Amino acid sequence: MSKFKKKSGGGTPAISTASLPDIVFMLLFFFMVTTVMREVTLKVKNEKPFATEIKKLERKSLVTYLYVGKPKAAYAPQLGTEPVLQLDDAIARVGEIQPFVIAAREEINEAERPLMTVSIKADEDVKMGFITDIKQELRRANSLKINYSTRKGEVFEDRRK
Repeated sequence: MSKFKKKSGGGTPAISTASLPDIVFMLLFFFMVTTVMREVTLKVKNEKPFATEIKKLERKSLVTYLYVGKPKAAYAPQLGTEPVLQLDDAIARVGEIQPFVIAAREEINEAERPLMTVSIKADEDVKMGFITDIKQELRRANSLKINYSTRKGEVFEDRRK
């Protein structure tokens, strides 16, 4: 009679789950570090125009954005189809730009206030007269550093293909 029995069948060994918590926490930290929270929900159509000579903004923390465009389909019944101005999450009139810019300027460190830039993110279908009205209001708010957000590409290229 033998003391040792031979293993029969064997089967696959169980998978070790000891490293599973490490993997879960690693993925959790990865998503926590790389996720950017959306600051503004766009209520206007914003397809930026094309430009050839573009330059990237250096310090985006000093940039205040103004969105201009036709209201999205969900907001069209309330706002109509004419281009509107969006300041943060609210639709606003051009006359509300000055207090908005002054409030944004107050939030910035006093030494960096002269570096504040207002970026106009206008839809390519917005008439220049509306943009001029916005620029006049920015001038009244003493916000003279203005930027236009664009996409890189040829301006007169036929894109209907």
